Amino acid sequence: MGNRQYDVVILGATGFTGGLVADYFAANVEPGKIRWAIAGRSVDKLEAVKIRLLHQYPDCKSVGVIVCDTNQLKSVEKMTAQTKMIVTTVGPFALYGANVVKACVKTGTHYCDITGEPEFVKQMVRDYDAAAREKGIYITHCCGFDSIPADAGAYFTAMQLPANETKQIKGFVTTNAAFSGGTYASAIHAMSGIGKSVGEKPESSEKQTAKQALPEWPYYEKTWKKWAVPMPVIDPWIVRRTAKSRPQVFGSGFSYAQYLALPDLPKVVKLVASVGAVAIGAQIPPVKEWLLKFKKSGDGPSEAKRAKSWFKVDFIGESETKKVQTRVSGGDPGYTETSKMLSETALTILEHEGQLPLAGGVVTPAGVLGHLLIEKLEAKGIRFEVLESSFR
Repeated sequence: MGNRQYDVVILGATGFTGGLVADYFAANVEPGKIRWAIAGRSVDKLEAVKIRLLHQYPDCKSVGVIVCDTNQLKSVEKMTAQTKMIVTTVGPFALYGANVVKACVKTGTHYCDITGEPEFVKQMVRDYDAAAREKGIYITHCCGFDSIPADAGAYFTAMQLPANETKQIKGFVTTNAAFSGGTYASAIHAMSGIGKSVGEKPESSEKQTAKQALPEWPYYEKTWKKWAVPMPVIDPWIVRRTAKSRPQVFGSGFSYAQYLALPDLPKVVKLVASVGAVAIGAQIPPVKEWLLKFKKSGDGPSEAKRAKSWFKVDFIGESETKKVQTRVSGGDPGYTETSKMLSETALTILEHEGQLPLAGGVVTPAGVLGHLLIEKLEAKGIRFEVLESSFR
């Protein structure tokens, strides 16, 4: 990458989540060690972010300001050419992400985002995986609550099981968090693409045998004494991609499924009905536009609300001879912890550049970083625990 002006550029710093990422860098990056900048469309808004940072962190006077329009490829390329790593929170990524990935591949720049949009990620794999491998750069999607707790948690759980045995893992998500306008918009855009995936055959490497089949409908999970509702999210696909890139940890024949854990059946019925209605509505353009007006992009939960928010993902991992129960947990998942997870993923990739097992490509967080990611997140307050372990 040569001698670039910056190590990291935070794209979308004027948005809600991007602002939290900038705050995290200001509070946690050692001045002079990492050269970083903030980027977005409005120079006035960017300057306002920098002034806000300077009030609390005087060392931020060296933080750069870059004006970039993600709709203009040349503008994006000019930005990516200045840095080793792009960290972006600008979504929906189906609308604003492709040019950034394309520019990163062209200029040989690493990339991390917080998308949870399946169609966008799959398209980036199809279009840029080979080119990114050839350039030796990492295009790392889903570095926030989508999908690091699931991805790193499944990796952590698989590590507790015998290496030479077939593994099956289930994840159960519980949280009290609220969501921002940007996250809401991304969810609507992701749901609008569900119809395109209906009837698609899974890749042969992702098929599960009858013995490995995991519940695809709501059921009562006795281990946690809660109802489990399958989550239509990208996390299981990300976990399976990690498993393929880390066979020494996951072995062959691995399977994973993820559920939302709810305390009683009435809540299950209410959730399934409401999500189903929104998913159907998102397929109809006028209804989709109406849904998108509910929350304004850039809005998000208050600091007081985030301080009270939490998440946990409980896992049940099984192999032929062993069963384990593990947990990943932390604070506000969508914003406080997402900004932390995104930042630390990018910083850890830069810290260990040239020493990672994958040579490049469109990668997953745990796939590229493995135990390094778990160790970093634990050091930053996200907990990884073994709750119970027993041999059959």
